[in-house]
Amino acid sequence: MNAAIRKVTLVIMLLFLVIFVQLNYLQVVTADDLSSNPYNRRDLLRDMASERGDIYTADGELVAISEETDDELEWIRKYPFAEMFAQISGYWSYQYFAEGLERSYNDELTGRTPELEFRDLSEILMDTRQLGTLRLTIDSKAQRAAINALGGLEGSVVAMDPQTGAILAMYSNPTYDPNLLAVHDRDTLDANYHRLIDDPQKPTVAHSYREIFAPGSAFKVITAASAIEMGYATPDSNYPVLTALDLPLTNLTLKNYGGSSCGGTLTESFKRSCNTSFGEIALDMGDDFAKALDNWGVDQAPPIDLLPGAATGTAPQVGNFSQQKPQFAYAGIGQGDVSVTPLYMCMVAATIANEGKMMTPHVVDQVLDSDGKVVERITPKVWREPISPDTAGQVKDMMIAVVNEGGTGTRAAIDGVVVAGKTGTAQVNGQDPGAWFVAFAPADNPTVAIAVHVEDGGNVGGNASGGVVAAPIARQVLEAIL
Repeated sequence: MNAAIRKVTLVIMLLFLVIFVQLNYLQVVTADDLSSNPYNRRDLLRDMASERGDIYTADGELVAISEETDDELEWIRKYPFAEMFAQISGYWSYQYFAEGLERSYNDELTGRTPELEFRDLSEILMDTRQLGTLRLTIDSKAQRAAINALGGLEGSVVAMDPQTGAILAMYSNPTYDPNLLAVHDRDTLDANYHRLIDDPQKPTVAHSYREIFAPGSAFKVITAASAIEMGYATPDSNYPVLTALDLPLTNLTLKNYGGSSCGGTLTESFKRSCNTSFGEIALDMGDDFAKALDNWGVDQAPPIDLLPGAATGTAPQVGNFSQQKPQFAYAGIGQGDVSVTPLYMCMVAATIANEGKMMTPHVVDQVLDSDGKVVERITPKVWREPISPDTAGQVKDMMIAVVNEGGTGTRAAIDGVVVAGKTGTAQVNGQDPGAWFVAFAPADNPTVAIAVHVEDGGNVGGNASGGVVAAPIARQVLEAIL
């Protein structure tokens, strides 16, 4: 009997020990993660009944504010510009949590970071609370220019400072009004949410950084840079003039746009966007091409200070060349196994502009307290360095030729400013082509890089090309920023 009691006692003690350890783990080890998780319902309801800090653009336009209400939640989030900044600010909803900056900077906006809580100690006796305010890198004039230039077409515009990674404009259409998801009436909120989520155009999903697309010939920036960097080509390397390239392991051919004959030096092939030349480059490089794409981070999710984060791209993998030679050739022209976000293609243009350094993109410039004092200043960070400054300079010269020397991007030319760019026309199964243009300016001292992607042919359907549809949009935005 005593032995049995001792066993039961031991089991009970072990159970209490397990519970004690688990409670300590939850309260000590994971406390910060649980508290900062926007899906924590208790903290969510607590935050909904509290004021949040403002979000405003680099030039002072209010993107998100809090207003007092008469209902039990006490505060409601308002977005004065509605759709204009929706895919940056995201939304704050008591039923459907948060996205965008409202989610990634939730602790700052509610004053729950260590820095803000420390400052709050001095305010306790005054019964005030320190909230974090976000000052963005986004310029409202640049954002408005992106919207106006896109003109209602489905697509995306991303512009950034190539030297810092600061995003100056980021807009995609379709978009949505985040005020619809901030309402407190449950029935209205549910109806709004399901109408947006069930929309086949996915307006709540920012096509600029959360959707991937075939980049078409805009990707030839990476192919050319990689070939030069790895010693497979120079700007003067010659490629045969062809209408189509025979693809190994198959009876298929890779044709030039419009069935034209194309070739010559790498510079000429780049300027005229010769598919045959760039398919041959990818085949020449073999698995080294896949290694180069890995160096560029093509199949990685670009880091960005928004939640959910950017979509992960796709690319051919090292070791697959011998069995997938046709796929590698198509990847060389930005088709087939290659898919990326417009944000990433903006980063590619910025890398050439920034002498081979690919910066981490960000939309927040500073976090300030309620008194306007800086709590945190975002510092530029290099994400990758896939090519040397010398290689970047050679590719820059080829991009200048595309816009200014009779290439495919002449519609992006700006009087008095040298623009460096590359067009792209992506074939999409069952749809009209996607039109791309990536660029930076001024070419001699770049202050802005841009990527424009217009989906499903834009307003010209099957006749769409990057030079016709996307390049003029890029020009309008660049002119507004410069």
